Amino acid sequence: MSHSLAADPRQPSAAKQYVPPVISPQDAPIDYAGFIAVIFGVMGVMLRYKLCSWVALIFCAQSLANMKNMETDLRQMSMAFMFAIMGLVTNYLTASRQAAGK
Repeated sequence: MSHSLAADPRQPSAAKQYVPPVISPQDAPIDYAGFIAVIFGVMGVMLRYKLCSWVALIFCAQSLANMKNMETDLRQMSMAFMFAIMGLVTNYLTASRQAAGK
């Protein structure tokens, strides 16, 4: 065992702390979950698909859990959340109103 420690080529004194590079918000990668949430939210509102609104809500939660840049991601996520909730409200409440009116 002592022989393997003596032959260790690593040098702990030469180790340096990793510092992640600073990335500007314009150069940050796209939050795909937030983008998909916006697309499905708009489809849920415009095409009146309940499933699209539910999928948009799920992708909003994923985007919120993986948020890296607070300023830009929060704007996109809040817009996606509004579309998802608006789609769910219009799909479920207007359907019940039409059924009650008949």
